[in-house]
Amino acid sequence: MYVTKIHRKVMKAMLTKNFGIEIELTGITRKKTAEVIKEHLNGKLEYLSGQNYQVKAPDGRIWTVVYDGSLRCQRKVNGRKTSAGKEYSVEIVSPILSYEKDIDCLQELVRKVRKAGGFINNSAGIHIHLNGSDHTPRSLRNFINIIYSRNDLLYNSLQIEANRIRYCKALDKNLVERMKKKKPTTFEEIEDIWYQGYYQGRNRHYHDSRYHFLNLHSFFNGVGTVELRGFNGTLHAGKIRTYILLSLAMNNQALTQKSASTKKPQIENPKFAMRTWLNRIGFIGEDFKNPREHLVKHLEGSAAWRFQELA
Repeated sequence: MYVTKIHRKVMKAMLTKNFGIEIELTGITRKKTAEVIKEHLNGKLEYLSGQNYQVKAPDGRIWTVVYDGSLRCQRKVNGRKTSAGKEYSVEIVSPILSYEKDIDCLQELVRKVRKAGGFINNSAGIHIHLNGSDHTPRSLRNFINIIYSRNDLLYNSLQIEANRIRYCKALDKNLVERMKKKKPTTFEEIEDIWYQGYYQGRNRHYHDSRYHFLNLHSFFNGVGTVELRGFNGTLHAGKIRTYILLSLAMNNQALTQKSASTKKPQIENPKFAMRTWLNRIGFIGEDFKNPREHLVKHLEGSAAWRFQELA
């Protein structure tokens, strides 16, 4: 597919935005995982409380390996998966990363963790954090609308595990309607609408509002990021790259569009709809070939024809 100057500009804009990633896994202990990261980065390993660890890379950035209570802990014994202790609950939390500078290092780290014995099960997920300081009230509203209007397509494409849905629920229609009705123009107004209907204090870290595909609780509660939670766990380096690229592309769309519609498009052919949407948000050219394939793989229809009877 031919890449125009405009598409190159879009890709450059989206790939220069910073992100962070949380990768959940089991199969090896947190200590072993931290040792793999230390060796890969040539960093310094430090023990934290609760059998958690951090690795300080030579560039000063810190990677942490921490416990996650939502993971079902397992390990392999004689080649068979079996239940394991809490030390096998592993969440890798990256520092701030840049796609162009860090993606190769991150992918190789994932491969080494898998080679060391790490694996995932259907309790594991991946969360991607995007730099909140890039956003304005308009772009946050855009992001909400983008995710809401593509809910069905995204959930079918990403094949989100059924037992993980409670941790990455679809955006509520009532939230979207409140945004449309009030047309907030400040972060404070968006925050009030986001928390409407919840009885927990907004400062609570594990606030129920965070368990959505798009999480703005992390934006409002001091972390300062926009979090995307709708990705199954994986130690497939190509899929992790795909999830990061999709997050950066949607983020760039939210940042650059004047507005985004909440209307769910009529979809006669899901595979074609995903392909054309991906093209619109920057997934163009040979560099995006494998990510496109990952994202249309589980969808029905033809990627080449809108109407299936023509395929």
